[in-house]
Amino acid sequence: MIIIQEQVNDKAVAISIKGVKLTGRMLAKAMQAFLKKAREPTHKHGKQSVRSLSKQGTSLADAEITGNDIGAFKRVARKYNVDFAIKRDKSADPPRCIVFFKAKDSKSLESAFNEFSRLTLKYKEKKPSMLAKLRAFKDLARSADAPTKNRNRGGHEL
Repeated sequence: MIIIQEQVNDKAVAISIKGVKLTGRMLAKAMQAFLKKAREPTHKHGKQSVRSLSKQGTSLADAEITGNDIGAFKRVARKYNVDFAIKRDKSADPPRCIVFFKAKDSKSLESAFNEFSRLTLKYKEKKPSMLAKLRAFKDLARSADAPTKNRNRGGHEL
């Protein structure tokens, strides 16, 4: 009997309501508000501010990422449940991004960075820059002969 009472005491919740007359509807609204608040997570996951990330009480690590790779990092971090915050450093000539992050365990953090580095290397190897492609097409267009006009109306040139 004592064990049951201790379990009940552990699960008891105190709700204070201000009102003139306590009705069933008022009690139901108070319970709904409490349950809605209880279902919310205690802290955010994924992308957040540096301040909210530091308030969670765990140690933070940081890494520098170029501006082109931020989107790929966000996708990988969400996949592996890594909480992170992005801080842009505009003082440098090409703006740098410093990413502060934390994860529940080091394995998920390590696997996330392995996949991110694999993706960035694969992207850089596979796709040449658009400017290089444009230069190649310009050279090709210059080297091609100008089309000859056909003065015969209705006839085709062979």
